[in-house]
Amino acid sequence: MKKIGLLLLFTATMGWAQAADIAAASTGVAPEGTVVTTANFPIQRVQMPTYADVYCAGFINKQVLPEAHFIAGGLETPTTTKFVRGDIVYLQGTGYTAGAEYEIIRALRDANEYEMYPGQRKLMKSTGQPYMEVGRVRIIDTRSRAAVASVEYSCDPLNPGDTAIPFAEKTMVSFHPPLRFDRFMPSGSKVTGRIVMGKDFDSVLGTGQKIYMNVGANQGVKVGDYFRAVRSYEADLHDPVDSLSFKAAISEDTQAKQPAIDPNILTRTNGPVIHVRDLPRRAVGEIVVIGTTPTTATGMIVFAMEDVHAGDDVEIDDQSLAKAQ
Repeated sequence: MKKIGLLLLFTATMGWAQAADIAAASTGVAPEGTVVTTANFPIQRVQMPTYADVYCAGFINKQVLPEAHFIAGGLETPTTTKFVRGDIVYLQGTGYTAGAEYEIIRALRDANEYEMYPGQRKLMKSTGQPYMEVGRVRIIDTRSRAAVASVEYSCDPLNPGDTAIPFAEKTMVSFHPPLRFDRFMPSGSKVTGRIVMGKDFDSVLGTGQKIYMNVGANQGVKVGDYFRAVRSYEADLHDPVDSLSFKAAISEDTQAKQPAIDPNILTRTNGPVIHVRDLPRRAVGEIVVIGTTPTTATGMIVFAMEDVHAGDDVEIDDQSLAKAQ
């Protein structure tokens, strides 16, 4: 009976603490020129990264990494070419020592060369080589020309040819309490960039998915920083699918004067012109940084108001940084 009472007290305390967090997020002075509502300042409850999120996220590196150490096969070669946790694999290369751990990575190429946003191919080329983080192995025998290793952790099956690099522990991200999410915050961040691509070359992304940005440690970005994904309506205007709605001939057939979309003014009759560039940009999601290189950062979407797209702009979220620290 006493245990049940303690459990009820603990549950009530947790509920009160959560309500207090949400109440704290709801308070504060509204920025000048705004009225705080759930539509323009919704409360965000973020999804925090797990161990698998952090160690399996992948990254983009400015230079191609050395490929002198790689998986040459496994215990069941050649009948098995995919290896997972608990399997034995063989590593080609020199300098291995018993007990050492190596991260297994895979240089990637996009088999579908269609551009998900204008200029993607050029931006990808200038950003670097994308890599998948496949797993981790531990060296258990170095007496042969090929070192013998045990697969300690696998994000995806390891394949012959995958590269081995020295393993390094990663920093986990601290808890982020509920906060008000300013959907229409004007630009003013000192650190800005772009989502170059999504993990697995996905272009339409949501909460929990990983993205790669073209800003990194050289710009002061570090693990635990929060970025806002933002999108202008001009980006929608140039999207091959979303732009179709902008180009629709009739929005309401009872209107005497049909509006026209700028810059497609040639279609207007005697109605008003909607200047898309004057529409406010909107924040579509919140991203936490889970890994960095000097010129890039890997992030996880922890809160999304709508789909986040490859090609969306990103800027560091000073409000989330201040509250999370």
